[in-house]
Amino acid sequence: MRYYIADCHFYHAQLNDHMDHRGFADVTQMNEYMIRKWNEKVRKNDSVVILGDISYGTPEENEALFARLQGKLYLIEGNHDRFLRDKKYETNRFEWIRPYEELHDNQRKVVLSHYPIMCYNGQYRLKHNGEPKTYMLYGHVHDTTDQRLIEQFQNITRSTMKKGMDGEMHPVPCHMINCFCMYSDYTPLSLDEWIRNDADRMQKKAAEAPDLSL
Repeated sequence: MRYYIADCHFYHAQLNDHMDHRGFADVTQMNEYMIRKWNEKVRKNDSVVILGDISYGTPEENEALFARLQGKLYLIEGNHDRFLRDKKYETNRFEWIRPYEELHDNQRKVVLSHYPIMCYNGQYRLKHNGEPKTYMLYGHVHDTTDQRLIEQFQNITRSTMKKGMDGEMHPVPCHMINCFCMYSDYTPLSLDEWIRNDADRMQKKAAEAPDLSL
């Protein structure tokens, strides 16, 4: 099984009080909780693609940390993965480390980047039943104003009509999913699980939105 997750920020204590407001007592409690949630899901032969910012720790701290995480690790490099800049750090815990990748997952393409890509490769490709052939998975923006803007962009894009190859007008596809770890309670999820998670989260937000028609 292949799982995805973004922006764990192990050892980044500031996220307990700022930006994410994660609410753990300290960084040790945060790390231990995330390790437990990870290992409850991921087995030894599973693959986990980390969409950047896995850890703010030192190379020494990360070596011990990554040894405790189950599964085969693949890293899309994020802007806070500063341990990679240390030339002495051994990266052999990762199957690969890349700034960008495109993979196939159960007959669907996944475009993988730490940073959200609004116009991604394969965006317009759909199955005969209208389901998307391509998903853009990203991180970086956490649950911030930037994420709200991306959600607005997706809504505008999906409500925009464009003439297709068949000469008919169709809504413009846009299937971007923020794999932010807090959206899944710090648990890596499969592509299908992230699709459901994203749909459920957006449905809940819509239900909680104030009625402005009154």
